[in-house]
Amino acid sequence: MLYGRSTEQTELETLVAAAREGRSGALVVRGEAGIGKTALLEWTARTAAGHGMRAVRVTGIEPEADLAFGGLTQLLWPLRDHLDALPGPQAAVLKAVLGAEPAAGRDRFLTGLAVLTLLADLAEDVPVLCLVDDAQWLDQASAEPLLFAARRLAAEGVAMVFATREDGFAAPGLSELRPSRLDSQDAARLLAEHEVAPVLREEIIAESAGNPLALIEFAAGQRGRPAGPLHSQIADRVLASFRTQIGRLPERTRLMMLMAAAEGRGDLALLLRAAHLMGVGLDDLEEAERAGLIQVTGSAVVFRHPLIATAAYQGAALARRVAVHRALVEMAESPDCRAHHLAAATMEPDAGVALELAAAAERAGARTAYAAAARLYGQAARLATAGQDQVGWLARAAAAALSGGHPGQAAELAARAEELAAEESAQPGRPSGGERRDVVAELTSVRAAAMFELGEEEKAVGLLLDRADRVAPHQGAAMLRTGVTYAWFTGDETSVRAASRKLAALGHSDRMAEGLAHLMRADYARGLPLLVDSLARAPGTERALFTAMIIGDDASAMALAAAEVARCREQGLIGALPQALQVLAQTQVWAGLHREAEAAVAEAVGIACDAGLQQRIAWLNGVPARIAAIEGDESRCRRLADATPHLYRPTGDAVLGLLELSMGDHESALNRLETAWSSPGRNAAVLLPSAPDQIEAAVRLAQPHRAEEPLRRLQAWARASAQPWARAVALRCQALTGDDETSFQEALALHEQGGRPFEQARTQLLYGEWLRRARRPGDARAPLHAAMETFARLEAAPWTARARSELHATGGSPRAVNPAPATPLTPQELHVARLAAAGHSSREIAAQLFLSPRTVEYHLYKAYPKLGVTSRRELSRLNLS
Repeated sequence: MLYGRSTEQTELETLVAAAREGRSGALVVRGEAGIGKTALLEWTARTAAGHGMRAVRVTGIEPEADLAFGGLTQLLWPLRDHLDALPGPQAAVLKAVLGAEPAAGRDRFLTGLAVLTLLADLAEDVPVLCLVDDAQWLDQASAEPLLFAARRLAAEGVAMVFATREDGFAAPGLSELRPSRLDSQDAARLLAEHEVAPVLREEIIAESAGNPLALIEFAAGQRGRPAGPLHSQIADRVLASFRTQIGRLPERTRLMMLMAAAEGRGDLALLLRAAHLMGVGLDDLEEAERAGLIQVTGSAVVFRHPLIATAAYQGAALARRVAVHRALVEMAESPDCRAHHLAAATMEPDAGVALELAAAAERAGARTAYAAAARLYGQAARLATAGQDQVGWLARAAAAALSGGHPGQAAELAARAEELAAEESAQPGRPSGGERRDVVAELTSVRAAAMFELGEEEKAVGLLLDRADRVAPHQGAAMLRTGVTYAWFTGDETSVRAASRKLAALGHSDRMAEGLAHLMRADYARGLPLLVDSLARAPGTERALFTAMIIGDDASAMALAAAEVARCREQGLIGALPQALQVLAQTQVWAGLHREAEAAVAEAVGIACDAGLQQRIAWLNGVPARIAAIEGDESRCRRLADATPHLYRPTGDAVLGLLELSMGDHESALNRLETAWSSPGRNAAVLLPSAPDQIEAAVRLAQPHRAEEPLRRLQAWARASAQPWARAVALRCQALTGDDETSFQEALALHEQGGRPFEQARTQLLYGEWLRRARRPGDARAPLHAAMETFARLEAAPWTARARSELHATGGSPRAVNPAPATPLTPQELHVARLAAAGHSSREIAAQLFLSPRTVEYHLYKAYPKLGVTSRRELSRLNLS
């Protein structure tokens, strides 16, 4: 019976009941050792079983915390017959986890999508309860896919419960339940159940501080323990209690318990084979079982509590632990388990062991278990002997850590490798710097990428430029191209120009780098044509997408971004998807597709959370911040803009300038944008679209001299880029400053070629205002009507109000404008509805959006009444563009 857990039981029962009704959910039960987390999981399992639910389980095992996919294998092995029903790439990645197929080197998050689909498929028959105990000891390769699935549960009928210690196993985005300590009344009831004499209860209750395990273990000794600060000591004191109990057992029993703790999985057959080498056997477990420390079944040895295993392992001498691991090495059935025990059993450099660990690291990396690969390569380097590739192994460890989303660890490993390489090159007969150019290039690229991810952009640029001449020319050119990109984002003109010169010196002249160097000096006439030519020469590359964004070629940028998103979806490259979605969302904002952009950003944020890309989440704020500025949502705009990283502060200033302009606060808008243009972080791609805002604010303040410089920049950019929208906006600003109707008319003609509807509506609004002031109200009404309709469609409330006011001033009546739906689709519903309307099945949509098919159906069920349809056939007739 559970005492003092009514609140926790109610919450868990609610989770289970929701799953039975088809609503999924996930919960983390977090607390100190012994607080009763496992007991709550067992109670939840019994409750679910009573309602006919299916339970699947995973338990983190401390000795296997660094064994790739050790936890996930527990989940998948009993379900292996269900894998063939999954989509091909998902089935392949889970079979690779089980070793049934060769590792495919796929994106690490595809495994999470496969787990989600598998749980959803199981729930098609009966609701599913997935219990994960001791999650703090899960290997990262197992923890990541389980969390990925948990965050995407919606309408599958799946409940997931994770139990974990206070520290470790970060699970942002999931609800948490923290079991409380037992009060004195519940503690007394628990002690009474264990037949503790009343005279001893008060002392034990005081010493246990309400921790259920401490109550039970202290009660077993029928006396309290020395008083002390218990919050931080209970686990240690219970551990000491277990050590004392183990210490009373015969030596042969202690050895068997040590072997069981070192083996970790409780595999009785393997344990007995290894025990034979140590001269012990099954009979030696009898005393431990009689003492209630372990339970032995026909196939497994199970410790009553994980702390007992910890006590059995930590209480043994190092020499004894090494001997046990060596015995387990001899009996290991898989090369990965063998490598795991080899690492624990080897204290001194050993060439053979190092090679086995490096091979295990390569296998782990191929299965996207990057954390395990980094650790194994590091261990291989530690045990390497003279002549082995110690530096190379550390370099691969750094690259694996970076791929696994741990830039800090990657930077540390790369620094260690570089120090060792420097020591090696100084020794007679060791490889020279020239012979290690490949390692230098790899380490430099890893360190720079880690620095950039950690917010040390200037250091990253400096490192790449400094090392480019220490490697082979083609490697140096690749480093310099990366350096150019980083430097552009930091607004570092000197480094952009230096990288361009170095590329030319290496014989790798780069038109994109040259173009960016000219743009940094505001030489648009020379820079933009180079970028346009670069885009034409390599239209399908990642750099082409970057180039199209810079030159304002919205159509090309959107097409390239959509293709990149599609490629990531098709190949399961989930980790690369946030950046592609961010670029797509930016182009969608320019095209007036606000809801689509918000859907893309929401998906990107969710994936970035899973990948631990916190800085990417901050970068993504710029897209919804601009939407909020256009729509006049001041509080949301300011909140998002303030969260923009310091490096990209001009992005925040640009959207805030637009917001303040729409609110009529022209002085603040102008001051902000002028300050942004004088900041080191400025660059044309970010701030040039705000030049029209700067110019309009200056005109509104009757300070035309403050519009001269931004107008000059804008006109030069428009001429060089030859983009119709840019030329139209430049003409509008020229008309605004020069009271020139011809420029207005030419601008409107160019807008008709397409692109940036918000800017077209602003041109129409300003022209209508000019016509009204020129006492031509009849002529003003048509452009004002057109502007108001576009603003209304974009939900640009302050701009709509301004256009409506101008129309009233002309004596005209605003035409009826189709309002936004009273119950608009959520971004996710819109995305699902569009794919369904295009003829994709729920399973295909699920694979593209990294959802379960049941969740896709749920979103369609919610979307149908909002759209006034009842089926996919009717949905296909709607215009959802």
